[in-house]
Amino acid sequence: MNTPELRAQCAQKLLAADKQAKKLTAFVGLDGFVDEIIHVVDKRENAEVYQRLTTISKLAERFAGAAGKSTNLELVNQLTKLGGNGPIMANALASFGVQVTYLGNLGYPNLHPIFQDFAKAAEVHSIAEPGHTDALEFDDGKIMMGKHDSLKEVTWANIQSRYGREAFAKKFGESDMVGFVNWTMLPYMSDLWKSLQAEICPNLTGPRRKIFFDLADPEKRTAADILRALELIKNFERYFDVILGLNEKEACEIAAVLKLKVDSSTPDALAAMSRQVAAQLKINTLVVHPVTYALAVSDDIASVVEGPFVGKPLITTGAGDHFNSGFCLGKLLGLDNAMSLLTGVATSGFYVRTAKSPTIKQLAEMMQNWQPRGDA
Repeated sequence: MNTPELRAQCAQKLLAADKQAKKLTAFVGLDGFVDEIIHVVDKRENAEVYQRLTTISKLAERFAGAAGKSTNLELVNQLTKLGGNGPIMANALASFGVQVTYLGNLGYPNLHPIFQDFAKAAEVHSIAEPGHTDALEFDDGKIMMGKHDSLKEVTWANIQSRYGREAFAKKFGESDMVGFVNWTMLPYMSDLWKSLQAEICPNLTGPRRKIFFDLADPEKRTAADILRALELIKNFERYFDVILGLNEKEACEIAAVLKLKVDSSTPDALAAMSRQVAAQLKINTLVVHPVTYALAVSDDIASVVEGPFVGKPLITTGAGDHFNSGFCLGKLLGLDNAMSLLTGVATSGFYVRTAKSPTIKQLAEMMQNWQPRGDA
Protein backbone atom coordinates (compact mmCIF):
# COMPACT_ATOMS: atom_id res chain seq x y z
CA MET A 1 0.00 0.00 0.00
CA ASN A 2 1.44 3.32 -1.08
CA THR A 3 -1.25 5.41 -2.73
CA PRO A 4 -1.20 9.08 -3.74
CA GLU A 5 -3.90 9.64 -1.11
CA LEU A 6 -1.72 8.12 1.64
CA ARG A 7 1.27 10.23 0.60
CA ALA A 8 -0.78 13.43 0.42
CA GLN A 9 -2.36 12.86 3.83
CA CYS A 10 0.96 11.92 5.42
CA ALA A 11 2.75 14.95 3.95
CA GLN A 12 -0.01 17.21 5.27
CA LYS A 13 0.21 15.69 8.76
CA LEU A 14 4.00 15.97 8.83
CA LEU A 15 3.96 19.63 7.85
CA ALA A 16 1.31 20.35 10.48
CA ALA A 17 3.41 18.56 13.11
CA ASP A 18 6.69 20.36 12.41
CA LYS A 19 6.47 22.44 15.61
CA GLN A 20 5.38 19.40 17.63
CA ALA A 21 8.45 17.47 16.46
CA LYS A 22 10.73 20.18 17.88
CA LYS A 23 9.28 19.53 21.35
CA LEU A 24 9.96 15.78 21.22
CA THR A 25 12.91 14.30 23.10
CA ALA A 26 14.92 11.16 22.36
CA PHE A 27 17.67 9.38 24.30
CA VAL A 28 19.66 7.10 21.98
CA GLY A 29 22.75 4.89 22.29
CA LEU A 30 25.08 3.18 22.72
CA ASP A 31 27.55 2.58 19.87
CA GLY A 32 29.79 4.76 17.76
CA PHE A 33 31.97 4.20 14.69
CA VAL A 34 34.10 6.03 12.20
CA ASP A 35 32.86 4.81 8.80
CA GLU A 36 34.92 4.73 5.62
CA ILE A 37 32.71 4.29 2.55
CA ILE A 38 34.81 2.28 0.11
CA HIS A 39 34.78 1.08 -3.51
CA VAL A 40 36.72 -2.01 -4.58
CA VAL A 41 38.74 -1.60 -7.76
CA ASP A 42 38.08 -4.01 -10.64
CA LYS A 43 40.32 -2.49 -13.34
CA ARG A 44 42.54 0.58 -13.01
CA GLU A 45 43.02 2.52 -16.24
CA ASN A 46 45.46 5.12 -14.91
CA ALA A 47 46.38 6.94 -11.70
CA GLU A 48 43.02 8.74 -11.60
CA VAL A 49 40.54 6.49 -13.42
CA TYR A 50 39.36 3.01 -12.44
CA GLN A 51 36.37 0.72 -12.85
CA ARG A 52 34.96 -0.63 -9.61
CA LEU A 53 33.51 -4.02 -8.76
CA THR A 54 29.79 -3.30 -8.94
CA THR A 55 28.31 -6.37 -7.24
CA ILE A 56 29.02 -8.54 -4.22
CA SER A 57 28.85 -11.62 -6.43
CA LYS A 58 31.74 -10.29 -8.53
CA LEU A 59 33.76 -9.74 -5.37
CA ALA A 60 32.94 -13.31 -4.31
CA GLU A 61 34.22 -14.57 -7.65
CA ARG A 62 37.45 -12.64 -7.11
CA PHE A 63 37.86 -14.18 -3.67
CA ALA A 64 37.06 -17.69 -4.93
CA GLY A 65 39.58 -17.34 -7.73
CA ALA A 66 42.29 -16.49 -5.20
CA ALA A 67 41.86 -19.71 -3.20
CA GLY A 68 45.20 -21.50 -3.04
CA LYS A 69 46.90 -18.62 -4.89
CA SER A 70 46.27 -15.35 -2.95
CA THR A 71 45.42 -12.00 -4.55
CA ASN A 72 45.55 -8.24 -4.13
CA LEU A 73 42.53 -5.92 -3.84
CA GLU A 74 42.64 -2.14 -4.01
CA LEU A 75 40.20 -0.18 -1.85
CA VAL A 76 39.37 3.45 -2.63
CA ASN A 77 37.90 5.60 0.13
CA GLN A 78 34.92 7.63 -1.10
CA LEU A 79 33.91 9.26 2.17
CA THR A 80 34.79 9.23 5.87
CA LYS A 81 31.79 9.92 8.08
CA LEU A 82 30.26 9.35 11.47
CA GLY A 83 29.02 5.79 11.80
CA GLY A 84 27.30 3.33 14.03
CA ASN A 85 23.60 2.57 14.08
CA GLY A 86 23.07 4.91 17.01
CA PRO A 87 24.82 8.08 15.79
CA ILE A 88 23.31 7.77 12.30
CA MET A 89 19.78 7.26 13.65
CA ALA A 90 20.20 10.00 16.27
CA ASN A 91 21.64 12.44 13.74
CA ALA A 92 18.65 11.81 11.46
CA LEU A 93 16.22 12.41 14.35
CA ALA A 94 18.01 15.69 15.06
CA SER A 95 17.53 16.71 11.42
CA PHE A 96 13.78 16.43 12.01
CA GLY A 97 14.12 18.90 14.88
CA VAL A 98 13.83 16.31 17.67
CA GLN A 99 15.80 17.20 20.82
CA VAL A 100 18.30 14.32 20.91
CA THR A 101 20.63 13.19 23.66
CA TYR A 102 23.20 10.65 22.54
CA LEU A 103 25.36 8.40 24.71
CA GLY A 104 27.92 6.05 23.22
CA ASN A 105 31.55 5.49 22.28
CA LEU A 106 32.46 8.57 20.28
CA GLY A 107 35.95 9.20 21.70
CA TYR A 108 37.27 9.23 25.24
CA PRO A 109 38.32 11.33 27.03
CA ASN A 110 38.01 13.65 24.01
CA LEU A 111 35.35 13.50 21.30
CA HIS A 112 36.64 12.17 17.96
CA PRO A 113 36.65 15.01 15.35
CA ILE A 114 34.26 13.10 13.04
CA PHE A 115 31.48 13.65 15.60
CA GLN A 116 31.95 17.41 16.03
CA ASP A 117 29.05 18.37 13.75
CA PHE A 118 26.86 15.74 15.40
CA ALA A 119 27.65 17.34 18.76
CA LYS A 120 26.32 20.65 17.44
CA ALA A 121 22.99 19.05 16.45
CA ALA A 122 22.51 16.93 19.59
CA GLU A 123 23.55 16.72 23.23
CA VAL A 124 26.38 14.20 22.98
CA HIS A 125 28.14 12.21 25.72
CA SER A 126 30.89 9.65 25.15
CA ILE A 127 32.36 6.95 27.37
CA ALA A 128 34.83 5.15 25.07
CA GLU A 129 36.75 5.33 21.81
CA PRO A 130 34.77 4.67 18.60
CA GLY A 131 34.96 1.51 16.54
CA HIS A 132 35.95 1.60 12.88
CA THR A 133 34.08 0.27 9.87
CA ASP A 134 35.23 -0.24 6.29
CA ALA A 135 31.93 -0.23 4.40
CA LEU A 136 32.44 -1.82 0.97
CA GLU A 137 29.56 -0.60 -1.17
CA PHE A 138 28.14 -2.29 -4.27
CA ASP A 139 25.06 -1.83 -6.41
CA ASP A 140 23.45 -4.90 -4.84
CA GLY A 141 24.35 -4.30 -1.19
CA LYS A 142 27.24 -3.64 1.15
CA ILE A 143 29.80 -5.51 3.23
CA MET A 144 30.59 -3.98 6.61
CA MET A 145 34.06 -4.88 7.93
CA GLY A 146 34.47 -3.62 11.47
CA LYS A 147 37.00 -3.28 14.28
CA HIS A 148 35.01 -3.51 17.51
CA ASP A 149 37.45 -3.83 20.39
CA SER A 150 36.53 -0.49 22.01
CA LEU A 151 32.86 -1.51 22.20
CA LYS A 152 33.79 -3.81 25.09
CA GLU A 153 34.02 -0.65 27.20
CA VAL A 154 30.32 0.12 26.78
CA THR A 155 29.15 -1.29 30.10
CA TRP A 156 26.74 -0.25 32.86
CA ALA A 157 29.73 0.32 35.16
CA ASN A 158 31.44 2.69 32.70
CA ILE A 159 28.18 4.50 31.96
CA GLN A 160 27.76 5.18 35.67
CA SER A 161 31.37 6.25 36.23
CA ARG A 162 31.96 8.23 33.01
CA TYR A 163 28.48 9.65 32.36
CA GLY A 164 26.63 9.30 35.67
CA ARG A 165 23.92 7.06 37.06
CA GLU A 166 21.59 9.95 37.90
CA ALA A 167 22.11 11.60 34.51
CA PHE A 168 21.32 8.34 32.75
CA ALA A 169 18.25 7.64 34.91
CA LYS A 170 16.89 11.13 34.22
CA LYS A 171 17.19 10.88 30.43
CA PHE A 172 15.98 7.27 30.43
CA GLY A 173 12.99 8.19 32.57
CA GLU A 174 11.89 11.40 30.87
CA SER A 175 12.62 11.17 27.13
CA ASP A 176 9.66 10.63 24.79
CA MET A 177 11.64 7.83 23.16
CA VAL A 178 14.59 5.71 24.25
CA GLY A 179 16.58 3.92 21.58
CA PHE A 180 19.02 1.04 22.08
CA VAL A 181 20.66 -0.09 18.85
CA ASN A 182 23.49 -2.31 17.62
CA TRP A 183 23.00 -5.04 20.21
CA THR A 184 25.07 -7.48 18.14
CA MET A 185 28.28 -5.47 18.35
CA LEU A 186 27.91 -4.42 22.00
CA PRO A 187 28.76 -7.56 24.00
CA TYR A 188 27.46 -6.18 27.31
CA MET A 189 24.18 -4.69 26.06
CA SER A 190 22.05 -7.54 27.44
CA ASP A 191 23.71 -7.18 30.84
CA LEU A 192 22.93 -3.47 30.73
CA TRP A 193 19.27 -4.13 29.95
CA LYS A 194 19.08 -6.59 32.85
CA SER A 195 20.55 -3.97 35.19
CA LEU A 196 18.12 -1.32 33.98
CA GLN A 197 15.15 -3.61 34.52
CA ALA A 198 16.33 -4.39 38.06
CA GLU A 199 17.56 -0.95 39.13
CA ILE A 200 15.92 1.81 37.05
CA CYS A 201 12.68 0.61 35.47
CA PRO A 202 10.79 -0.13 38.75
CA ASN A 203 11.15 3.56 39.67
CA LEU A 204 9.78 4.96 36.40
CA THR A 205 6.78 7.28 36.71
CA GLY A 206 4.53 9.16 34.30
CA PRO A 207 2.89 8.06 31.05
CA ARG A 208 4.07 5.13 28.97
CA ARG A 209 6.65 6.14 26.44
CA LYS A 210 8.30 4.42 23.50
CA ILE A 211 11.48 2.38 23.43
CA PHE A 212 13.12 1.26 20.18
CA PHE A 213 15.48 -1.68 19.67
CA ASP A 214 17.62 -2.65 16.67
CA LEU A 215 19.60 -5.89 16.98
CA ALA A 216 21.78 -5.11 13.94
CA ASP A 217 22.52 -8.39 12.13
CA PRO A 218 22.69 -10.95 14.97
CA GLU A 219 24.02 -13.79 12.76
CA LYS A 220 27.35 -13.97 14.60
CA ARG A 221 25.70 -14.24 18.04
CA THR A 222 24.62 -17.60 19.45
CA ALA A 223 20.99 -18.67 19.58
CA ALA A 224 21.15 -18.55 23.39
CA ASP A 225 22.40 -14.95 23.31
CA ILE A 226 19.67 -13.93 20.86
CA LEU A 227 16.92 -15.61 22.90
CA ARG A 228 18.16 -13.87 26.05
CA ALA A 229 18.11 -10.50 24.28
CA LEU A 230 14.59 -11.11 22.96
CA GLU A 231 13.36 -12.04 26.44
CA LEU A 232 14.83 -8.84 27.87
CA ILE A 233 13.29 -6.76 25.07
CA LYS A 234 9.95 -8.43 25.78
CA ASN A 235 10.28 -7.52 29.48
CA PHE A 236 10.61 -3.81 28.65
CA GLU A 237 6.98 -3.93 27.47
CA ARG A 238 6.00 -3.75 31.15
CA TYR A 239 7.26 -0.17 31.19
CA PHE A 240 7.28 1.07 27.57
CA ASP A 241 5.59 0.60 24.21
CA VAL A 242 8.30 -1.54 22.62
CA ILE A 243 9.26 -1.19 18.95
CA LEU A 244 11.66 -3.81 17.54
CA GLY A 245 13.17 -2.96 14.16
CA LEU A 246 14.59 -5.61 11.83
CA ASN A 247 15.68 -5.82 8.23
CA GLU A 248 14.63 -8.83 6.12
CA LYS A 249 17.72 -10.91 6.94
CA GLU A 250 17.40 -10.20 10.65
CA ALA A 251 13.69 -11.07 10.63
CA CYS A 252 14.49 -14.47 9.13
CA GLU A 253 17.24 -15.06 11.69
CA ILE A 254 14.91 -14.19 14.58
CA ALA A 255 12.17 -16.43 13.18
CA ALA A 256 14.65 -19.31 12.93
CA VAL A 257 15.82 -18.84 16.53
CA LEU A 258 12.17 -18.84 17.63
CA LYS A 259 11.71 -22.08 15.64
CA LEU A 260 9.14 -20.55 13.31
CA LYS A 261 8.78 -21.23 9.59
CA VAL A 262 11.18 -18.93 7.75
CA ASP A 263 9.68 -17.45 4.58
CA SER A 264 10.27 -13.96 3.21
CA SER A 265 9.75 -14.87 -0.45
CA THR A 266 6.85 -12.41 -0.88
CA PRO A 267 5.50 -9.46 1.13
CA ASP A 268 2.55 -11.63 2.21
CA ALA A 269 4.88 -14.41 3.37
CA LEU A 270 7.10 -11.98 5.27
CA ALA A 271 4.05 -10.35 6.84
CA ALA A 272 2.74 -13.77 7.97
CA MET A 273 6.11 -14.68 9.45
CA SER A 274 6.41 -11.28 11.15
CA ARG A 275 2.97 -11.67 12.73
CA GLN A 276 4.13 -14.95 14.27
CA VAL A 277 7.32 -13.32 15.59
CA ALA A 278 5.35 -10.43 17.07
CA ALA A 279 2.87 -12.85 18.67
CA GLN A 280 5.68 -14.73 20.39
CA LEU A 281 7.42 -11.60 21.61
CA LYS A 282 4.21 -9.88 22.77
CA ILE A 283 5.54 -6.39 22.03
CA ASN A 284 3.69 -3.29 20.86
CA THR A 285 5.17 -3.07 17.36
CA LEU A 286 7.44 -5.16 15.15
CA VAL A 287 8.74 -3.38 12.06
CA VAL A 288 10.61 -5.09 9.21
CA HIS A 289 12.24 -3.24 6.31
CA PRO A 290 13.42 -5.15 3.22
CA VAL A 291 15.05 -3.11 0.45
CA THR A 292 11.95 -2.21 -1.60
CA TYR A 293 9.18 -2.04 1.01
CA ALA A 294 8.54 -2.14 4.76
CA LEU A 295 5.93 -3.63 7.05
CA ALA A 296 4.83 -3.20 10.64
CA VAL A 297 2.80 -5.46 12.92
CA SER A 298 0.70 -4.22 15.84
CA ASP A 299 -2.20 -6.08 17.46
CA ASP A 300 -1.72 -8.93 14.93
CA ILE A 301 -2.41 -6.56 12.01
CA ALA A 302 0.30 -6.11 9.38
CA SER A 303 0.65 -2.91 7.33
CA VAL A 304 2.83 -2.92 4.21
CA VAL A 305 4.14 0.15 2.36
CA GLU A 306 6.29 0.19 -0.77
CA GLY A 307 9.35 2.42 -0.79
CA PRO A 308 10.88 4.72 -3.40
CA PHE A 309 13.20 2.31 -5.21
CA VAL A 310 16.58 3.76 -6.18
CA GLY A 311 18.48 1.82 -8.83
CA LYS A 312 21.91 3.37 -8.21
CA PRO A 313 22.03 4.83 -4.71
CA LEU A 314 24.61 7.45 -3.83
CA ILE A 315 25.10 5.72 -0.45
CA THR A 316 23.56 2.69 1.27
CA THR A 317 25.41 2.52 4.58
CA GLY A 318 23.01 4.02 7.11
CA ALA A 319 19.86 3.55 5.02
CA GLY A 320 18.29 1.23 7.60
CA ASP A 321 19.10 3.62 10.43
CA HIS A 322 17.41 6.42 8.50
CA PHE A 323 14.37 4.22 7.99
CA ASN A 324 14.28 3.60 11.74
CA SER A 325 14.47 7.32 12.51
CA GLY A 326 11.61 8.09 10.12
CA PHE A 327 9.42 5.29 11.43
CA CYS A 328 10.04 6.35 15.03
CA LEU A 329 9.25 9.97 14.14
CA GLY A 330 5.90 8.85 12.76
CA LYS A 331 5.10 6.84 15.89
CA LEU A 332 6.13 9.72 18.15
CA LEU A 333 3.84 12.07 16.23
CA GLY A 334 0.92 9.67 16.66
CA LEU A 335 0.75 8.52 13.03
CA ASP A 336 -0.62 5.04 12.34
CA ASN A 337 1.67 2.24 11.18
CA ALA A 338 1.06 2.85 7.46
CA MET A 339 2.00 6.53 7.67
CA SER A 340 4.92 5.76 9.98
CA LEU A 341 6.18 3.22 7.44
CA LEU A 342 5.81 5.79 4.66
CA THR A 343 7.78 8.29 6.74
CA GLY A 344 10.44 5.62 7.24
CA VAL A 345 10.84 4.61 3.60
CA ALA A 346 10.79 8.25 2.50
CA THR A 347 13.54 9.11 5.00
CA SER A 348 15.66 6.21 3.79
CA GLY A 349 14.93 7.02 0.14
CA PHE A 350 15.94 10.65 0.57
CA TYR A 351 19.16 9.62 2.29
CA VAL A 352 20.35 7.06 -0.28
CA ARG A 353 19.74 9.58 -3.08
CA THR A 354 21.45 12.55 -1.42
CA ALA A 355 23.72 11.13 1.35
CA LYS A 356 21.99 13.66 3.63
CA SER A 357 19.38 13.38 6.38
CA PRO A 358 16.09 15.10 5.47
CA THR A 359 14.11 17.71 7.35
CA ILE A 360 10.38 17.22 7.87
CA LYS A 361 9.71 19.72 5.08
CA GLN A 362 11.95 17.77 2.69
CA LEU A 363 10.14 14.54 3.65
CA ALA A 364 6.79 16.12 2.85
CA GLU A 365 8.11 17.42 -0.48
CA MET A 366 9.36 13.95 -1.38
CA MET A 367 5.92 12.49 -0.69
CA GLN A 368 4.26 15.22 -2.76
CA ASN A 369 6.65 14.60 -5.69
CA TRP A 370 6.88 10.81 -5.44
CA GLN A 371 8.80 9.12 -8.24
CA PRO A 372 7.40 5.87 -9.69
CA ARG A 373 9.34 2.72 -8.91
CA GLY A 374 12.42 2.37 -11.04
CA ASP A 375 13.10 6.09 -11.34
CA ALA A 376 16.16 7.35 -9.54
